[in-house]
Amino acid sequence: MDLTPHPLVVRARRLATDLLAPAAERVDQEGVPAGHIEAVKRSGLLGVAAPAEHGGAGAPPAVLRETAEILAGACCATWFVQTQHHTPVQTLARSGFPARERLLGPLSRGELLSGVAYAHLRSYPRRLVRVSRQGEGWRFDGTVPWYTGWGLNDVMLLAGVTDSDEVLFAFAEAREQPGLRASAPMRLAALTAARTVSLEVDGLWLPAEAVALHTPYARWAAGDRLKTLHTNPAVFGVAEAALSLLDEGTAAPLRSRLADVRDRAYALADRPASEAGAGERLAVRAEAYEVLRTATTAAVVAGGGRSMALTSRAQRLAREGLFLLVQGQTAESRAAHLRALATPPGEPR
Repeated sequence: MDLTPHPLVVRARRLATDLLAPAAERVDQEGVPAGHIEAVKRSGLLGVAAPAEHGGAGAPPAVLRETAEILAGACCATWFVQTQHHTPVQTLARSGFPARERLLGPLSRGELLSGVAYAHLRSYPRRLVRVSRQGEGWRFDGTVPWYTGWGLNDVMLLAGVTDSDEVLFAFAEAREQPGLRASAPMRLAALTAARTVSLEVDGLWLPAEAVALHTPYARWAAGDRLKTLHTNPAVFGVAEAALSLLDEGTAAPLRSRLADVRDRAYALADRPASEAGAGERLAVRAEAYEVLRTATTAAVVAGGGRSMALTSRAQRLAREGLFLLVQGQTAESRAAHLRALATPPGEPR
């Protein structure tokens, strides 16, 4: 087995060590700076899973996971802004619509950074964003409750639902324009730095060539549900960063637990997902959250009163851990996590 780190893993570690980790507490309070985004763009990490023929690295999923761990452990806010980008790239890589030829190259090469505005689709049958045909394009109306990276992203992948229960994803410039207005940045318990806003969409018109995906809602939802069963690599990155703040005697058993659940989570991720295996994947996901909670709590305890300062790395990691508990949450994953939390130790979950 070749144990030589992938070049993008090496770049991610260098970026984390030289730039992201030293500035993380300041960024947490002041916001992700444009310089961080430019550094990520230059690193090639935005194209880690993008097709090589369009300028990406075409790296395997294990590399994407490892770079995500590294970035999230160094500066979770910067990781969260850039991680949105991979969904538009993967959507375009599978797309047969004109937006593919126009945008896949610039996104794969890191020339443009894309955000996403589609999590509201999981509220269906409520249609928070409605889409209707208008002339040679499409009209979007409604509210996007959460949009991350406002002021940092170049473009966004916006989704809505039609009257015929189809989902339509299309690209728009990530800026205020006729039919698109952003709220003030939200003040959140964690990751305020990622510049999250809500978007009011009132008659935003996008041309047919902006479309990246148009499919029945049921088909999209089935694929989305399987993706949300996986454990987020950021969980392991933040947990490992918390363990690095502990003495070895405390950290060693926790690190062993973390490695075990990581191995099982990634083994499941490398197998084709199916409805039959949903329970096992959600159980491992909940177990990973438990290790994350334990690791970040231990870091706060070890730091004592200093952990209450906003300049404390342990305190920041603990808040980021809280964020990861609900990031990408669905009704199914929430129910599974709550069952795990309510089950006494030693009993089957």
